Amino acid sequence: MSASSVHSHDRHGRMHAESRTIGGHDDDGRRDPELAVSGSIKGASATGPFADLRDDPCGSCDDEHGHAHETRHESVFRLRIALVLAAVYLVAEAVGGWMTNSLALLADAGHMLSDVAALGISLAALQAAGRARTSSRTWGFHRAEALAALVNAVVLCLVSVGICWEAVTRLSAPPDVAAPMAFLIATGGLAVNLGGMFVLGHDHDHGIGVRSAWIHMLGDALGSAGAMTSAAAIFFFGWRWADPIASLLIAILIVRSGFSLLMETVGVLMEAAPHHIDVDALHGELELLAGVIEVHDLHVWTITSGMDAVSGHVTITTGTRSRDVLTSARRLLRERFHIDHVTLQIEETHEETPVAP
Repeated sequence: MSASSVHSHDRHGRMHAESRTIGGHDDDGRRDPELAVSGSIKGASATGPFADLRDDPCGSCDDEHGHAHETRHESVFRLRIALVLAAVYLVAEAVGGWMTNSLALLADAGHMLSDVAALGISLAALQAAGRARTSSRTWGFHRAEALAALVNAVVLCLVSVGICWEAVTRLSAPPDVAAPMAFLIATGGLAVNLGGMFVLGHDHDHGIGVRSAWIHMLGDALGSAGAMTSAAAIFFFGWRWADPIASLLIAILIVRSGFSLLMETVGVLMEAAPHHIDVDALHGELELLAGVIEVHDLHVWTITSGMDAVSGHVTITTGTRSRDVLTSARRLLRERFHIDHVTLQIEETHEETPVAP
């Protein structure tokens, strides 16, 4: 989706601009059948500035959206499996923690409850993101995933604070814990969480929604490992304080992961530049393209995980073909920065000698 704006002067020396759309897309991103026929510009002359434009400058957008659809479908499948695993073992850990009087197990069960909620929210958000865009929501519902990740991050932090509070309270009078049963239940919880983490995978391509759920299950796995360790310490050495200490350490690890996820999600919602893209380097490399004078009003942001976008104005020298600059810019952004969603407005200024009236 690329627009070309050409500035010129009338016979009185006044500047006016002519706006043209390249690639068969209008300014709203919709494909215009009057502009594009079989991938070329309808009515373009063989010698005009857009001659031989056989490829759609945004042709890769269809591939990008197709890949996003496949990734979303796979993510939904993974989340459903992980949700079932977490929900089933939640009941076992809650009952076991109550029976053994183990705070570490109860903390793990509480975090498992947040897992179930997180997985459900992420699943609903991914399904919402697959809905078609509307005239009032031109980006569709892609940001639903970021909103779900935001909720999950906040829940992670709140659960961790609650665990820390209870752990500090128990340190003054550590209760008795049925260590052998607590150890067995924690071992089962560790196996379930590791299985859920394996199903979800730790792949950035599946988005921050799935990754937030993965972090939830990582926190649960750490919680189970901590509960196992504290149960063993109580059984072999009689260290009843090991249970609240393990819970406190686990909570600190969880809140650290939750805060990191929270900051990343806020960055997406605030449309900050992706952390893996050097905007200054991107700007500089665009200005090094042949025929480019300057690049201004440059914006780089993330729509949702795996979907980065760029927009900007590119001023070119007189006589430079807009199509050549657009092709070079899109190739650079795709190959160097892995960005396919590109909107560039080409500006060319024609200085003409005013004609006397």
